[in-house]
Amino acid sequence: MAKDVKPTRKNLMQIEDRIELSERGHDTLEKKRDGLIMEFMDILDQAQDVRNDLDDSYERAQRAINMARAMEGDVAVRGAAAALKEHPELTTQSKNIMGVVVPQIESSKVRKSLDERGYGVMGTSARIDEAADAYEELLEQIILAAEVETAMKKMLEEIETTKRRVNALEFKLLPDLHDNKEYIEQKLEEQEREEIFRMKKIKAKKEEEEDAIAAEESEAESVDPLTADD
Repeated sequence: MAKDVKPTRKNLMQIEDRIELSERGHDTLEKKRDGLIMEFMDILDQAQDVRNDLDDSYERAQRAINMARAMEGDVAVRGAAAALKEHPELTTQSKNIMGVVVPQIESSKVRKSLDERGYGVMGTSARIDEAADAYEELLEQIILAAEVETAMKKMLEEIETTKRRVNALEFKLLPDLHDNKEYIEQKLEEQEREEIFRMKKIKAKKEEEEDAIAAEESEAESVDPLTADD
């Protein structure tokens, strides 16, 4: 790559400017990468807690629904589920974490009172109520897990993108720029040495010519005029 660059002082100055700019960009990206990793680790800890809570909620919901089926029968359980008129509603917003836009999921109508569930209280047992409670809690945990794990995925993608940019600067662009800078400096030094050598030769030749002229003039002056007349 260096051989494609013309060894001029203008190009040298431009490359030095690019090196300075690239090094600043590299430092900025490194700080961003490190900050993203710290944020990611915080979200990862949160995701692990959410996942544990989700597993616990799922197990409770399974136990509750199995108990309701055992006590009330599948027909009664399905009838209670089909009686639901108002379904949960989800809205998504976004928040910014170090330049990364991640979703923020807001839910409503997940937790319901006995009246809002739609099935007749008198015709069902507490087992169905407990199953409904357990599954409402499970749904809340699923929504939270979806938000956290999506944020974690987006953060990880941004970390990988930033790492690639850092590596491209550190291992490709900056080494190439430094090679170009070194190449131009070497060529300029060679040109300078050649110019100095050329100027010395010109000066030496000029001095030889001046010495020769001076010698001729001195020889001419040393000739006796009387001798010259004879």
